[in-house]
Amino acid sequence: MKQQEEYGDRLDHAYWEVNAAASGLISYGCSVSARYLQDRRLRMQFNRELAYYARRVLDDVAQRRISPEEGLEAIQAEGKSLLAEAPRMAEQVIGMAGGISQVVTGVTSCVGSLGATCVFHGAPLIAHGSNNIYENGRGLYENRNDVVGPVRELYQDAAKKLGYGEREGNIAYYSADLLMSGWGWSRKVPKNGAWRLFRYLEADKELKIRQLGKRGLLFEGGTAGVTLMQLLNEVGK
Repeated sequence: MKQQEEYGDRLDHAYWEVNAAASGLISYGCSVSARYLQDRRLRMQFNRELAYYARRVLDDVAQRRISPEEGLEAIQAEGKSLLAEAPRMAEQVIGMAGGISQVVTGVTSCVGSLGATCVFHGAPLIAHGSNNIYENGRGLYENRNDVVGPVRELYQDAAKKLGYGEREGNIAYYSADLLMSGWGWSRKVPKNGAWRLFRYLEADKELKIRQLGKRGLLFEGGTAGVTLMQLLNEVGK
């Protein structure tokens, strides 16, 4: 009854068709955010903004600012846009998770080697991981895929000083990202349960990749795959 009083004679078949499309859009948006956005605050903001958009379209139809057909087209266009954005969101979520993994691996490398590998592996990996967290986190928050973090900017600036462009800087950045991550998987670490008072023998060590497990391998493979795809996109430009 409340909706009938509010919208009057706009409660016709065409309006309810738009309303059904808006409800479907909100439902789909919630499923997308639940799948890709682990941060609760970010997920709630995404769902709220999508609901506000659908509500504005419905209000415009009810107030006859746009026709039901135009409202339906707007809802459907937003649905197509959301469908197209889902892969970007998935890529950025993976990128954030990969960045966190890089930071953890970098810290472990520094601590485990008592600083011996920190300069050439641990610290650069921490820097790359922090940059990946920043780029992908900000990209998710602002619905963008063109965020460039401070570390990648350093690569771009270095490439420009050598007479190249941003493309070459990006290629160098992604290549270094893959190489450092690969070195982290291939380095030898103490086996689970191994213990020595002074130092570990070679027999006490194994490749890091052996300790990842199936889930770990899938995760690391996924993050490496995203980085490789970004690298190939830059090479193909």
